Amino acid sequence: MDTGRIDEAITLHRQTLTDRQRILGPDHPDTLTSQHGLGFGYQCMGRVDEAISLHERNLADRERILGTDHPDTLDSRNNLAAVYRDAGRLDEAISLHKRNLADRERILGTDHPDTLDSRNNLAFAYLEAGRVTEAMTLYERNLADRERVLGTDHPDTLSSRNNLAFAYRVAGRVTEAITLHKRSLADRERVLGADHKQTLDSRNDLASAYRVAGQVTEAATLYKRCLADRERVLGADHPDTLTSRYDLATTYRQMGRLDEAITLHEQVLQDYQRVLSPGHPWLDVVNRSLESARRERDREA
Repeated sequence: MDTGRIDEAITLHRQTLTDRQRILGPDHPDTLTSQHGLGFGYQCMGRVDEAISLHERNLADRERILGTDHPDTLDSRNNLAAVYRDAGRLDEAISLHKRNLADRERILGTDHPDTLDSRNNLAFAYLEAGRVTEAMTLYERNLADRERVLGTDHPDTLSSRNNLAFAYRVAGRVTEAITLHKRSLADRERVLGADHKQTLDSRNDLASAYRVAGQVTEAATLYKRCLADRERVLGADHPDTLTSRYDLATTYRQMGRLDEAITLHEQVLQDYQRVLSPGHPWLDVVNRSLESARRERDREA
C-alpha cells in the first residue's frame, strides 16, 4: 500500500473509531478493533510514538474486557511488542514477545499460525538486539515448522525463508545468505508477483547481501531498481522507499561516489525528519551516516 493509501486508511480508521466510540461505546469489541487498526496504521508510517500510545491503551482495554488469554488480547500484546522493537525499546519488546509466544503455545498450540508468527517475531527482536545465534536458531526452527504446517509456498513460509537469509547475512554467512535470498526473491516473484510489497523486500534484501559481500556494482543496480519500484508501488514517502534510498546512498559511499552519497543522504534525512516521529531511531542512524560521509569527503579533498 502506498503512503497516500495509508494516509487514507488512517483517516478512515480515525473516523470509524470516533463513530464506534459514540454509537457502540469505548469498550465494545468493534471499537477496540478500530483502535487497533489506527495504531497499526501509525506503525506502518513510522509514527511510533502515536502507535505505542494506542497499542498500550488497546492492550489494557482488551485485557480488562476480553481477558488476558483472548486471541485478540494476544494480538494486541504482539503488536505492542513489535512497535516497541521499531522504537528501539528492545528489552521491552523481547520480554513481551517471549510472554506472547508462551501464551500462544499454551492456548493455541505450538503449530498454530499465530504461534509461528510469535516465534518469528521473537527471532526478529533477538536479531535487532544483536543476539544473532538465538535469532538463527528460532528462524531455522520456524522455517521448518512453516514448511511442514503451511507448505513451502505459503506467504508466511516465504517470509521465514527471507528472514533466515537476513540472519545469515548478519552472522557473516554471506554466501548462504545470498543463495537463500535469491531463492526467496524467485519464489516471491512466482507466488506473489513482481510488485508485491514482500517481493520488493526480497529484492532489497538481496541487494544488501551483495553489498555486504563486496559485490557493490550488483548491489547498486538492484537497489536502484528496488527504489524505483517502491516509489512507483508504495509512494515516495513510504518507510520502505526511504530505506531503499538510504541503502543506495550507503552503497554509493562504499563505491567511493561520495558526492552522490551525500546528496542522497541529505535527501533521506529530510524525508525521515518529515515522515517519522521525532525520536525514531532511524533519524540518528541516517544523521550519523551523513556526517561520516562528509568527513570522508573532507579527508579526500
